[in-house]
Amino acid sequence: MPERVVVTGVGAVTPLGLDVPSTWQALLDGRSGVGPITLFDASEHAVRIAAEIKGFDPLTVVSPKEARRTDRHLQITFAAADEALRGSGLVIGPDNADRVGVVAASGVGGFRTLSQQFDVLRDRGPGHVSPFLLTSFLVDLLPGHLSIRYGARGPNFSIVSACATSASCIGEAGEIIRRGDAEAILAGGCESSIVPIGVAAFTAIRALSDRNDEPERASRPFDRDRDGFVIGEAAAMVVLESLSSARARGAPILAELVGYGASADAYHVTAPPEDGEGAARAMRLCLDRARLTPAEVDYISAHATSTPVGDRAEARAVRSVFGAAADGVPISSIKSMTGHLLGAAGALEAITCVLAIRDGMLPPTINYDTPDPACDLDFVPNVARAKRVDVALSNSFGFGGHNVTLAFARYTG
Repeated sequence: MPERVVVTGVGAVTPLGLDVPSTWQALLDGRSGVGPITLFDASEHAVRIAAEIKGFDPLTVVSPKEARRTDRHLQITFAAADEALRGSGLVIGPDNADRVGVVAASGVGGFRTLSQQFDVLRDRGPGHVSPFLLTSFLVDLLPGHLSIRYGARGPNFSIVSACATSASCIGEAGEIIRRGDAEAILAGGCESSIVPIGVAAFTAIRALSDRNDEPERASRPFDRDRDGFVIGEAAAMVVLESLSSARARGAPILAELVGYGASADAYHVTAPPEDGEGAARAMRLCLDRARLTPAEVDYISAHATSTPVGDRAEARAVRSVFGAAADGVPISSIKSMTGHLLGAAGALEAITCVLAIRDGMLPPTINYDTPDPACDLDFVPNVARAKRVDVALSNSFGFGGHNVTLAFARYTG
């Protein structure tokens, strides 16, 4: 029989807090993490707002020397992974190291270090480029660094699927455990791309909201007046474990990963098909794998980034999959508060599902002021809601037409 896969630890560093408890409370409070860009001088940019992490000190997780040698995306992931492992109580040592893996990634890697080193190359010449550029920048070095940090010698790699990256990592990590190739995997993702070239690139394709004068209201998924997403940064990690391993060591079981579906739009590099057909296939595959019917789903954490086309396509996909049950399932987009966390988004939204199951609370979709007739579902508008959740879905969709849906369920033994 395939192994059952459970979540035993969660960790996050986000625009709303430096750990999971503070982030979760901010989400339930409906607090926005969006504000003016402070990580660089954005005065010449058309978009001058972002969802930045506030108050993070890398010296809480690395030495001063390592802080100089590692990119910000690595540093925030170390903090998130430390929290996830602490919460799970998993100790990695000689007896289990070969059976503990890391599957984690970001969408673009060490964008900050890379852009800085381009400046060094231009201004000072090739002899001054940092020898730590590659180890800070390359996407696959993220799980490499984590495996070295914790001594995890099991499966170790990255999966990059744009904004679905960390959801893909969690889904595939679950499959590794299910087939018996590892007993625990640290899985998730991160992103820290609030740099001049990153903001300019997303601005150039008209993906970003330019509500510079009201940043806290800029991210407004499903609202009729949405005009683009807000770029954010974060790291979010989970400890996935086989049920047999978790039981053997008396680990806290927060939820069970019961389903995973992935598909491709095969349509356009940045836009989904208007009917959300690819997203709908991912949801159906996930439900089929989990042996669930739409009527059994209590909550959906939407991908919904606050773009006109994307939100509408996701709403139509939910209608297609859920049929008559669509009106009865509450849906929220935490991106209304966190901005779009790119490679970290899926993992934080997976954690949101786990905590909704644990606490019986649904975070709201804030800034939902004017309903869009094309998005006519229950989006938990503006105020958190108490509700028992036994099954939750998390949707993640990325540039390139990547679609991932994860299903989490209350662990009942």
